[in-house]
Amino acid sequence: MMSFQSPASKLPHLGTTIFSVMSELAREHRAINLAQGFPDFDCDPHLKMLVKHYMDRGFNQYAPMPGVPELRKVIAAKIHSLYGRKPNPDTEITITAGATQAIFTAITALISPGDEVILIEPAYDCYAPAVLVNGGRVVPYSLGPPYYRIDWNKLGTLIGPQTRMIIINNPHNPSGMVMESRELDALHSLLKGTDVIVLSDEVYEHLVFDGKKHQSVLGHSDLYERSLATFSFGKTFHNTGWKMGYAAGSEKLMKEFRKVHQYNVFSVNTPLQYGLADYLSNSSTYDGLSDFYQEKRDFFAAHMEATPFKPIPCGGTYFQLFNYGAISNISDVEFARKMTVDYGVATIPVSVFYTGGTDHKVVRFCFAKKPKTLKAAGERIVRAL
Repeated sequence: MMSFQSPASKLPHLGTTIFSVMSELAREHRAINLAQGFPDFDCDPHLKMLVKHYMDRGFNQYAPMPGVPELRKVIAAKIHSLYGRKPNPDTEITITAGATQAIFTAITALISPGDEVILIEPAYDCYAPAVLVNGGRVVPYSLGPPYYRIDWNKLGTLIGPQTRMIIINNPHNPSGMVMESRELDALHSLLKGTDVIVLSDEVYEHLVFDGKKHQSVLGHSDLYERSLATFSFGKTFHNTGWKMGYAAGSEKLMKEFRKVHQYNVFSVNTPLQYGLADYLSNSSTYDGLSDFYQEKRDFFAAHMEATPFKPIPCGGTYFQLFNYGAISNISDVEFARKMTVDYGVATIPVSVFYTGGTDHKVVRFCFAKKPKTLKAAGERIVRAL
């Protein structure tokens, strides 16, 4: 009798995500975890109260597949207020189980075997696997320190007959780079006359610093028709474990998105949606987030000034990159492990965000933490060095 043979892997070269690896290493060595991108402080008690209110009232069954109408309407009004365009909440907004699900659903709905997808690297680690598992081909465009700016003419040389999608991330994780309006104009110019889709990961839309304003594809009239944008309530409201987000964009793309969404998760957490609808109706819940996180960025940077780490400009997100070249010549993966084991502070090596493993001797710290956590991390690093 023949024994059962393991099936051929669709992702043979992928293992456990670096975020899980470093978080587990941090737990093992009791290190301060500045690796994985989650806050160590709780969300607003009022938001939890609103969710409980709807649970207690019996809003505990399936929500409509696209999301509860109340939440979609509030999101449409928010997008209109921020970006000048009001999407149709019935046909252009879908509530999702977090932004990662939205990104995977969009790629699954729109990418077929043989399609090429341009990734701007360093790129968040969920993009490439979603492309590959759907038979697409990843075409990387690499950015580098210290500014991680896009040369749009150079990027344009990658666009060919098989190009189906370009994925942008703005504000950009892990670099902290923030796109300006002229860059969206440049992207439009490159794509004019093509059928290339823009998938825009905008989960850090409210975390833009130094007086700048987030530029969304939803507010760019020439890009809107070819774009889907994804967002995260978890990143915005400090509750990443809720896994709540949404996608917004042109009706023709959203129609395809929902075809996959309905057979993927169908619908997402009902009482959370109603609670978020009430909470989101007050813009003060997100208006002050840039100042809130900029203060944390500057607080952590001040504690790192006494170290040989060289900071890389951070214009957005809740991550800060540092070059450690003045400390060690070992690989960033080895250095991240050394920091966790020997320094007692966990971080993420930036080479893992490149398909080719490009190593610029740069590591990423998450500063979405309490001041005492950031202070303790800085003190541990100073002592270790």
